[in-house]
Amino acid sequence: MNAKYPLIAGLIASSLYATDVYAEHCNVNFNYGVIIEPNHVRILDNGQTYVQINDDSQLFVRGREVALESHQTALVSDFSKGIRSQVPEIVFIAIEGVEIGLKAVNKVIGGLTGENSASHRKLQEKFDDMQMRLRKKFNHSDKSYYIAPQDFDDFDEIFAGEFEQEIEEIVSESIGTILMAVGEAMANRDEDTIEQRVSTYDDKLEHMGEELKLEIGTRANRLEQKAEQFCQALADLDQVEAQMQLTISALNEFNLISSQRHSHSE
Repeated sequence: MNAKYPLIAGLIASSLYATDVYAEHCNVNFNYGVIIEPNHVRILDNGQTYVQINDDSQLFVRGREVALESHQTALVSDFSKGIRSQVPEIVFIAIEGVEIGLKAVNKVIGGLTGENSASHRKLQEKFDDMQMRLRKKFNHSDKSYYIAPQDFDDFDEIFAGEFEQEIEEIVSESIGTILMAVGEAMANRDEDTIEQRVSTYDDKLEHMGEELKLEIGTRANRLEQKAEQFCQALADLDQVEAQMQLTISALNEFNLISSQRHSHSE
């Protein structure tokens, strides 16, 4: 394929790795799993609830309520609200990162085979299924989120890796159908010679590639900014956690967030 259809190969390859441009080094770890639900935040240690905060104010550690003074309650509230704010952000970044790649590949294949062609519809069904599974991985419901213990050093590796591989497999399995559709589209063109048809189609692919590059770049840049803001917000939240550890004895050994304040290098 690469030798005979280099432009097609290049377009699909660039779409598959669309999210690479937003890979952001983020020196922040979650040492435990986190579940966000409407009325409480739960932090899990090996599947068991370690810390639970109800209504951003009531603290339980290993199932026992901890009596809090007003300044301690304020810290717990800030921490709980921060977690509530940031966990949905990382879910958004994860889903959006993969969907940029999905939409890019989908646009390329739709442009090559024709919108709503049989091969395009088949791929669209597989992509829709993948998106649904991706959302289930992080969302229990519209207002519930789950994040496993994570090192956020490379968003691509954590969230997109397994789905990138699956996209590659789907496209690889379908490449014969795609190329057949391309051949039929070229054969149905009005130009007099094969050379003219190929030239016209190559021009179309180049134009599609430029449009795709611009669209992906814009969306990926926005996502990179969100990733940077997320990393900084978690680093700030780590400072709140440190104050909780100092002032609430039941949390002395608790350490959800590990961070090094990072500097973004261009």
